[in-house]
Amino acid sequence: MPNKDTYQPLDRYRQLAEKSPDFISRHKPGNLIFIDVNPAVEKILGYRSDEIIGRSANELFHPDDLGSWKNGTSNVTYSEGVYTSTYRLRHKNGDYIWLETTSRTIRDPKTGKLEEIICVSRDVSERVQADDNLTRLARVVEASSDLVLFCNANYQVNYLNESAIRTLNIDKARFPTLHLDELLSKHNYALLQRDILPLVLKTGDWRGELALEPESIQQRMAIVQQIIVHRDEEGKLTYFTIIGRDITEQRKAEAEAMQYQLEMAHISRLMSLGEMASGLAHEINQPLGAILNYSQGTLRRIEEGGISNLGGVTKALQLISRQAHRAADIIRRLRSFVKKTEYQRMDFSINSVCEEIAQFMEQEARNAGIQFLFRLDASEPIILADKVQIEQVVLNLIRNSIEAYSSTPNQTDKLITITTLQTPENLQVRISDCASGITQGQMNNLFEPFFTSKETGLGMGLSISRTIIEAHGGSLRAESDGSSGSTFTINIPRQGTPL
Repeated sequence: MPNKDTYQPLDRYRQLAEKSPDFISRHKPGNLIFIDVNPAVEKILGYRSDEIIGRSANELFHPDDLGSWKNGTSNVTYSEGVYTSTYRLRHKNGDYIWLETTSRTIRDPKTGKLEEIICVSRDVSERVQADDNLTRLARVVEASSDLVLFCNANYQVNYLNESAIRTLNIDKARFPTLHLDELLSKHNYALLQRDILPLVLKTGDWRGELALEPESIQQRMAIVQQIIVHRDEEGKLTYFTIIGRDITEQRKAEAEAMQYQLEMAHISRLMSLGEMASGLAHEINQPLGAILNYSQGTLRRIEEGGISNLGGVTKALQLISRQAHRAADIIRRLRSFVKKTEYQRMDFSINSVCEEIAQFMEQEARNAGIQFLFRLDASEPIILADKVQIEQVVLNLIRNSIEAYSSTPNQTDKLITITTLQTPENLQVRISDCASGITQGQMNNLFEPFFTSKETGLGMGLSISRTIIEAHGGSLRAESDGSSGSTFTINIPRQGTPL
């Protein structure tokens, strides 16, 4: 016959309290002296029962939280006779831990006098820490210079941080009704739906550049750089985070840098023209001298009666016209070379540029006893870039090779080889000479501004040349054994780089 259950209801409650993982305590009103505690006190606060019974809880409160109990501040809530509070209590080791306590007052049923307070407490330190981290994160997001937007699965924007509101000039009252398509152009919104968001849903993340162009934006430029998808524990889409950046100052700085580069390239062309002045004067003088000779010869023959019909005059005029066109071409090339231009991308033949610049430099090369050898790609490669700037680089490199021979005046075979070669993505131009080469010491500083091995040079040509090529997404390098010549190689994308 089974034993009769002799437990009384109070015994059952005590057993539950003893087994509970929550910290259960009874307190005297006023000073909150511990009357009784369950064993969980040791796990949560580190004290044994006999160490804490008889002590006031006020001794363990964090100084900033003691007033919450006494004054019923925001950390304490009340509902149907039960108080709930969150506060810090000092552990036996001296650290403070966060507790969430539900407490109820016990009063004498006859007199209503407060007799004791019963509390059930649990350690919520991890939860509070997580909440604090979320609060800090929210503050970081709000203060971030990046643009941060949240939108739901229907592309409804329900949050913008301060930077996004300021940059996009969005009225905060629009949040409940603001749709993502209002922040993008029709083309970019279609691109977002067709290509980007499916990728985000598949991989969880997308990085790139997509212009933000709401009608409200004023004299600012902004782009989306990253989109992140967020899902719940069941994998269901909850919202997207869109991270962008205000690139107004960046674009302004890039424009100023481009303008500076254009100015420096123009100055470099003017300096090059000054250095080539004597050769250019000789080149222009030739057709002008021929015109003068043809004119004087024709006049003399007319005066002496050597020309009796218009045929003789016509031939002379044709010769004069040919030389005049030659002089005009020289002047045209000069004007084109020194003209101040804006950055302008166009398709052009790199072979033609090499040939035209070599022709432009022909008189200077001839005076130095130098010949040009062309090894141009037979496929006539076309490049998309700023033609004037590429001409400037080719001219600088050819002039360097011409000047390199000044250190070897007794050399007989003076040759400058101009090579072009294209690959599926890049185009290469090589300017080679057989002069004395570049020493290792010179090589280390070759592309630095104001570095020069010439007595009269300013040392800007190669520095400007590298800047131009790198601005086009390419590279410029030099190779030399230091004794028998050097080669400068331009590598540049065939489609260039938009600036």
